[in-house]
This record gives sequence, structure tokens and C-alpha cells, in this order.
Amino acid sequence: MKKRKGLHLIAYLLGVAMLLTAFTFCGKQAEKKLEIFSWWTAGGEAEGLAEMFKIYSNENPGIEIVNATVAGGAGENAKAVLASRMQGGNPPDSFQVHAGHELIDSWVAAGKMEPIDFIFSNIMESYPKGVIDIISSKGHIYSVPVNIHRANVLWYNKKLFKKYGLKAPDSLDEFFTVAQKLKAKGVTPLALGDKGIWSSVQLLETVLIAKLGANGYKGLWTGDTAWDSAGVKDAIKTFIKILGYANNNHNALEWDGAAQLVIDGKCAMTVMGDWAEGYFKAKNLTPDVDFGWAPSPGTKGTFDALSDTFGLPIGAPHRANAVKWLMVCASKEGQDAFNPKKGSIPSRIDGDKSLYDVYLQSAMADFSANDIVPSLAHGAAASPSWLTMISDAVTLLVTEKNADKADASFVDAAKKSLKM
Repeated sequence: MKKRKGLHLIAYLLGVAMLLTAFTFCGKQAEKKLEIFSWWTAGGEAEGLAEMFKIYSNENPGIEIVNATVAGGAGENAKAVLASRMQGGNPPDSFQVHAGHELIDSWVAAGKMEPIDFIFSNIMESYPKGVIDIISSKGHIYSVPVNIHRANVLWYNKKLFKKYGLKAPDSLDEFFTVAQKLKAKGVTPLALGDKGIWSSVQLLETVLIAKLGANGYKGLWTGDTAWDSAGVKDAIKTFIKILGYANNNHNALEWDGAAQLVIDGKCAMTVMGDWAEGYFKAKNLTPDVDFGWAPSPGTKGTFDALSDTFGLPIGAPHRANAVKWLMVCASKEGQDAFNPKKGSIPSRIDGDKSLYDVYLQSAMADFSANDIVPSLAHGAAASPSWLTMISDAVTLLVTEKNADKADASFVDAAKKSLKM
């Protein structure tokens, strides 16, 4: 009899506990809060985020937005804090993450994210297929891209080019011709700042695109293009040749230091993502007057893309409010409010071009017409572990200039990552 009473008591207590848990969960869901986690703390990025918050608040009055930001280089600090929270079962309602493998191979693979196909059910035609591919895994979409940056851009000092009668090179052969002419005039042709090795990784990816084409480059990340193919080997040798025209102190500078060399006229060109335009404008330079741009040599017709996105963690404390946030992120209104401040273009193809400057308008036109490929250096093309192995190999390549050794390292990294 005592045993039966004890079992009844245990069942009663378990029932109470389950009800309390349910009430707590429902209470959190009913809370008028929304926590957005990001590393956007400075300049235009914080201003752009604030614009999206305004839209959200106008559409959802009474919901308190908790702007949970963690400052620090390209999100490194924020990612560490996020990992602790996600692993501890305390996710934010939504968080910033680079599109592609940075999310797919981490929190999606760990079963921590909800698919959000329903967000795109009526707006799929507003996004290029290449972007949908980058944010998808196994037929499902897992994040909303709020912007697009382009990695394959050649920036150049227009006054120097005019002085020496030069035009922006379309091909790699033209690049070397222009570089040789500049060198003969005592001007360092290419500015590079790879104290953070990602800048050289990004430069290499643009050469791979030039040598392999869009489909060949994308095949590197699926196993369809061999890393020991003639095209890859040619790209590595070409990359080494390009380094011969770069500033000698490149390993002591960050990317913005390289951009400053172009501003100062000490170097004529740099290959960098289009956040460089924001740097030039912050230095009071006028687009298409003081500086010009073109697709990096040999990549015309291809848009090397990276994107900041937001997803929906499983167990988001205020899921309904998070879904409304993702709807703002996916909307034309939200993206046109955010991107002119951020200095990027919308991930949609129907953005209002009148809101963007002359460079961003040209990027929007290319984005809607070009083949879209994922950036390696910025988390879209390869898993974080694969990117680390490639970055280590590029570090040695820049130092040793040994093409065969580098290619062997790339092949080994692909085998480990693709499990071939």
C-alpha cells in the first residue's frame, strides 16, 4: 500500500513539474520581447540595424527589442559567446551569422536550427537561385540574408590610372600588363594587407574563379572539381606571380592599411570586398572620381558573394516574435532601410536603386545578372575547419611561394573535408 501511495506521489509531482515547465515555456513565448544577437556595434552597421528595429517596432508595437551585441573583430568574440549560449540551451531569439557553411556546418548540423522555408513561400522569386543555394541544406532554407557584399572587386586610384593612361584590367593578362607599366613608373601595382591571412585567401579565391569559372570554382566545394587539376595549379602559380607586384610590407598591414596605400597613391590597385568603398568614402573620397572599380581580373560575369543572415534557433524563447523579425529581414522595406546605412546591397533583386550610391547601384545590377558563387574567405563556401586548413596552407604559400607544396595541402584538406 505504501509503495502504491509513493508511486502516486511521484506521478503527481512529475505532473506538477511538467505543468510548471509548460507554463514557463508558454509564459516566455507570451512575453513581449525579442532578443537579437549580433556583432554590429560600430558605424553604419549599428545604424542600419537600428533602422530595421524601427520597422519592426512600427509593425509590432509593444514588443521590447533586446539588442544583444558583442563587439570585436569580425564577430570572433560574439561567436564564442553564442557558442556558449547555444550549447547551454539558452539561445537568443535570432542571431547574426554568415550565410553558408558557417551556419550549415555548425548549428544546422547540430540540430539546433529550425528550417524557415515558410518565410520564403511567397517571395522566392525575389532572390537569386545562387543565394538560395548558399542558405540551404538538404532542400531546406535555414537563414534570411539581409545583405550582400561582393568579394571579387578590384579598386584603383583613378588619378594614377589617368596620369599613366591606363584602364582597369579585365583579364589576368591585362592585369600583368598594367602592373608592369606601373612598376616601370615606380608605383607599386597592388596593395595587399594580409596580417589577417583572410585577405590573401580572398585574393586566391578570386584567381581560382578567374581560372576555373563559376561552375568550376563551385565544384571545388562539392568534389566535382579536383584540387590537383590543371586549372587549380595554374591559379596557384598565377597567385604567386601576383604577389610579386604587391607591397613588401603586406604582412604588417590589415586590409584597410592596404586601402590607405591606394588612397595615398603609393599603390595603384587593391583587390578587396566592397566594404572597401565604405572606407574610401569615410576618407572623403568620391566614387568614380577619386577611385574606380571593376570585377577582379578575369571574373567579369561572376559575383563572389558573402552575406550576413539571421536564423531561427530551436527553443527560441520568443519564437513568434522571432518569426516576425525574420519577416522584416526578408522584406524589401527592411533591406532597403538597412543596406544604404551598412554600405552593402540587398539580397533581394528588387531593391530601390535610388537609395544607393553609384558603386552600390552597379553592384546591384551585377548581382541580379551574374553567376553567384560563395566566398571562401567569408564562410560561405567551405566548413570552418576546411577554411582553417586552407588558410594555414595559404600562410605558407605566401611565405614560401611553393606551388606544389600548397596544392598538396589543398588536396589533403579537400580529402579530409569531403571525406573522399
